[in-house]
Amino acid sequence: MRDLISTSTRGLFRGLMTDSTVGAISSAFQDEGFAPNPDSEYGDTSVRRTTTQEHLESVDWTDPGHVARACRVFERLLIGWPDSPYLERFYHSLRRDGCSVDHPGTGLITPPVDRGPLRPLRSLATLTDPSAIQEQLDRIQRAIIDDPALAIGSAKELVESTAKVVLIERGHTVNEKDDLPALARAAQEALGLHPSATAPGPDGSDAVKKILGAVTTITIGLGELRNRGYGTGHGAAAARIGLRPRHAHLAVNAAVTWCQLLLDTLADPDAPWCKNT
Repeated sequence: MRDLISTSTRGLFRGLMTDSTVGAISSAFQDEGFAPNPDSEYGDTSVRRTTTQEHLESVDWTDPGHVARACRVFERLLIGWPDSPYLERFYHSLRRDGCSVDHPGTGLITPPVDRGPLRPLRSLATLTDPSAIQEQLDRIQRAIIDDPALAIGSAKELVESTAKVVLIERGHTVNEKDDLPALARAAQEALGLHPSATAPGPDGSDAVKKILGAVTTITIGLGELRNRGYGTGHGAAAARIGLRPRHAHLAVNAAVTWCQLLLDTLADPDAPWCKNT
């Protein structure tokens, strides 16, 4: 499980608390059920920052309930806070973590309780080395709101990484010269997921073949979207006009659908590819 609020965001909040009081900090955390960590090894010349860190260490940052309560602490301690570059940096970092922040406005913070398609893919745990895929997921999570071009480029790379991992896990050779559609096709064929594959049961049905045909076109669309300058990876000759977070969500959701299908099939001991080995 990964932290829903990053350590860098928590560090920015800790720094802001230099201008609060020990009493206010302690009360805000303890009213939400967080006691200071008595074994904290954090050292700082500021009692306020130290008090903040001791309470931050009592939060389970992988637990959506804990994170929601911690966000209420953030809200309470920052009510009426004067605008400053430091406050903006904190709110910006929260947004990069997937939070929604009503600022300027009420200052309410909506935590990233549900990361949607970016919840850790269940089948990652079955891989010999999931680090390349996890790296792309982390990059997408940070970029999807503030940098749609990076999210689109990373979505394409997520599919590439997943295809290569699948081929390696199946004992196939990865052709580094293959473009994205060719690489994706090779990975699907290695798992019996290409529409032309034959298999008993639902995997061989016309309905599933139609779905697989649609899934196959995802990789073509991702490659074209990125290559036309809407994703990172190639230097753009001009500004990307009209690119919005919704385009990033479209690309990311499509990429994750493809990756989920392949990784779940790779991990399924009853999948047709297992019976053909």
